[in-house]
Amino acid sequence: MDLKESLAEYFKANADYFNVEIRLQQYQVQVIGLDSLVDLPQSIASLQTQTSNLVKTSLPPAKLLKILGELVEPNLASIIPDIMKGHLILLEPLSGTCCAVLPISKNVTRSVSAPETESTVYGSSSSFLEDIHTNIGILRKHCTGSSLQVEAYTAGSSHPKSLMLIYQEDRIKPQLLQSIQAKIRAGLHQDVQHIQQLENMLGLNKWSFVTNFNMTELPQNAAHALQQGKVVFMIDRHPFAIILPSLVMDMFCMKDDHNYPRTFMYLIRLLRIVGVLIATIIPGLYVALVSINPEVLRLQLALSIANSRQDVPYPAFVETLLLLIVLELILEASVRLPKSVGPTITMVGGIILGQAAVSAKLVSNLLIIVLAGTTIASSTVVGFQNAVSVRVFKYLLIILSAIYGMLGLLAGIVVICAYMGHQKSMGIPYLSFPTLNQKDDRNG
Repeated sequence: MDLKESLAEYFKANADYFNVEIRLQQYQVQVIGLDSLVDLPQSIASLQTQTSNLVKTSLPPAKLLKILGELVEPNLASIIPDIMKGHLILLEPLSGTCCAVLPISKNVTRSVSAPETESTVYGSSSSFLEDIHTNIGILRKHCTGSSLQVEAYTAGSSHPKSLMLIYQEDRIKPQLLQSIQAKIRAGLHQDVQHIQQLENMLGLNKWSFVTNFNMTELPQNAAHALQQGKVVFMIDRHPFAIILPSLVMDMFCMKDDHNYPRTFMYLIRLLRIVGVLIATIIPGLYVALVSINPEVLRLQLALSIANSRQDVPYPAFVETLLLLIVLELILEASVRLPKSVGPTITMVGGIILGQAAVSAKLVSNLLIIVLAGTTIASSTVVGFQNAVSVRVFKYLLIILSAIYGMLGLLAGIVVICAYMGHQKSMGIPYLSFPTLNQKDDRNG
């Protein structure tokens, strides 16, 4: 079985596979590729234009094909990866010479658009795309210095994926960079189709309750992380930049803050810190004060709360948990549903269902106010991954508060602080400030 038949047999289940013959100078050449990735008419026209412009018209096949592309071994193992990448294979059957050519590709990438998962007020409104090379170009426009380094890797054996490691040479600590590079080289045999597989490659803690990385689709945030001495990963067909290491201040700081006057910048960050504290502590505080330690409250306030919960048949813990689960379902549904349906579901869940729950005496009016406030406060956190961590800690404090009251709430806060203090991301303590490089003294 010759190479042509072997390729036809390998791609027999792929309707977009093509193998056509064209004439280049005096040779009949087979053109092989995938129609879904290659613009065949324009690619053939380009090849014929290149060969017709050659001064010498009697070149041997190997020299002719070497001018057009990169020579490859004429076997399946060498050719198939190039075809899958969207390259065009030229095969001269008489001599067996084969080369891979960069064709005119079909446009299968959307144009640069506004971010959909992150909002910006005073920053750039462009966002990353699925195409990794476009992402690198967008990032280079934000990092105009000469110290930007981009290392390319191909990870995985069954489904190879392009992986880019980006850093600023004069900002990053050499030990951090060498550690990451060593882990990447040791794990290149692993497939990296999603972030969990990237975590496995880098040896990150898979069961941590605080995120080991941050993801952003805003180029200015990725550029800001590079200036702080962090590294940025780009995975082909993944429209987010993965930033390592992740630190606690990443929950409160973003690049756009520097476009405010300095006083306003610190006030906004202080507001985010207050929002995180409210989202984490207040639900547990409500359960502790209502169910275990009502004597801490002033008499008038305790009577008011008791009056609002007079007809509620459940204890405060069950009441809070019930409404929190409904809120979590609404949040998850609003993320997954199309934008045309999401606002409707949010309105039905937040207003109609909440009002109906109060009318049915399933929850109290005060709890609706408390959980609505905490849900809004949790939205002030920068980064969706960080918001998930806050939600997890909130449930821990609610459980401890339902069992031990105020004592359990305080003990839970101490446990959370100790846990966060114990966590590290790529060897960097999670609670450290983002001064990974002492030269960057204003990277806030």
